[in-house]
Parts: sequence; structure tokens; C-alpha cells
Amino acid sequence: MTSATATRLRPGAALRVVVLFGFAAFCVVPLLWLALAPSKTDGQIQFDHPLSFGSLGGFGVAWGHLADYNDGVMYMWMANSLYYTVVPLALSVVVALLAGYALATMAFRGRKLILVTTLLAMVLPPTAVVLPLFLQLNAVNLTNTAASVILPASFFPFGVYLSFIYFATSLPKELLEAARIDGCSEIWTFVRIALPLAKPVISLVAFFSFVTNWNNYFLPFVMLSEESKYNLPVGLGTLMSSSPALTRSGGSILPINYPEVAMAGLIVVAPVAILFIVFQRFLVGGVLSGATKG
Repeated sequence: MTSATATRLRPGAALRVVVLFGFAAFCVVPLLWLALAPSKTDGQIQFDHPLSFGSLGGFGVAWGHLADYNDGVMYMWMANSLYYTVVPLALSVVVALLAGYALATMAFRGRKLILVTTLLAMVLPPTAVVLPLFLQLNAVNLTNTAASVILPASFFPFGVYLSFIYFATSLPKELLEAARIDGCSEIWTFVRIALPLAKPVISLVAFFSFVTNWNNYFLPFVMLSEESKYNLPVGLGTLMSSSPALTRSGGSILPINYPEVAMAGLIVVAPVAILFIVFQRFLVGGVLSGATKG
């Protein structure tokens, strides 16, 4: 009977394997092409096999063309991206943990309203609030400054909701009650009891905040007007749009072609991919930490 059951399951198992391989190929093949394309020349990208390899020197040539643009403004864009990512990440993690802990463990007036507002902010498209944000920041003369990118990016409702779910489902209430009975104030209960147990959700919130802020395009595009203050997505978009080789206007004076475009994409994607590979174990632990209660 066991053999017959195994035989019946084989077609389903084979179908699952095929579907999984299909999804894997759908995700991996474009990334593999992106990693190989900068090694080729413009002609090789257009006429050779998509997954063929050019030469190691091709990476240096493509990077050199990008780095030479406008006296090396690429390095400034990279520094700006790091700054616009790390500062909001630190602020959003602190705010998300404190807010999530308060919403999960305290009963106060307006708690449900804050939760509902947080959920609405999660599903609201970011582009819908850019104009109000621009008007508010412009009223206090903060547009075209780092603060115009950092302050809105530090508001991370998804991180607040993740922290709320974690503290509501995975934090033993007995430990909190014992700390309060021993005379701990609420802030010290959070610091000494909740925070050491929150490492999984900290890694999860930090990763999602990093990805969101590193790939942030529309907010810096609207808020910043000086090229030297752009982050990588906005700066590279400007570089590509100024190259007649890609806009089909002819007469390009910039050596920005398909290999350089692929190199630009690789520069943006690589930090996120490396971060995910290095911290994958912590991310999986963070995802599973709130799956069960107790």
C-alpha cells in the first residue's frame, strides 16, 4: 500500500519540482544576465547568446565609463545612497520597536485608531503622499536637503506592524508581569526584557527598511533638485536618460551603452543581494518568530 501511495504521489511531486524550477529560472536568469552583461561590448550584448561571457576587462571598461561621468559624481551618489539608507534605517527600527511594543503590551485610549492608521499607511501607495510631503517640507524650507529624504523615509509603518505582531505573539507576558512586579518601569521592562528577545524582528525590520530606502526613487526625485545630492537610483536614471545612445536620439557624446546600463543595475542590486545572502539565517528566523504564539 505504501508503494502504491508513493506511485500515486510521483506525478504530483514531479509537477511541484517543475513549477519550482520554473519559478527559480524566472528569478535567476535575469539576475545572471545582469551579472554577465557588463563583461561584454555593446555588440556582443545585442547579437551573442544572452548568457555568454565577454571578458573580465569589460567590467572595468563599463565601470570606468560610469565613474568618469561628470567628474566622478557616481561616488557621491553612492555615498548619498548609503547616507539616505542607514540613517532612516536606524530611526525606523527604533520607532518601530517602541511603537510595536506599546501597541502590543499596553492598553491606552486611541490604541485601535493608531493600529488602523498604521494598516492604512501600509496599503497607501507612496506616490499618493509625495505631493503633501513636498508641500509640508517646502513650507519649512527643507526641500533639496538630506532631511527631505531622511525624515519621510524614517516613517516605516510596515516595521511598526511587524514589531506589533512579534511582541503580541512571541513575547511571554509572564516575563513582563514579573518585571513590573519587581518594580521595573515600562521603559526598563522594554530595554531589559523585550529588547533582548526582539533580535529576530530587529533583523527583519532592518532588512526591509534597507531595501526600501536603498531602492527609493520617487521621493528623492521629487525632493532633490541638485545632481550632487541624488541617490543612486535617481542619479543613474538621470545618467541613462541623458545618453542619446539609449534614448535613440543619435549623436551620443557619452560612452553610456548597454554594458554601462547593466553595470548600473548591478551596482544597485548587488548590496541588497549580498545583504540577503549574509543575513539569510536571521531573516528566516525573523519571519518564523511570529508564526506561533508562546
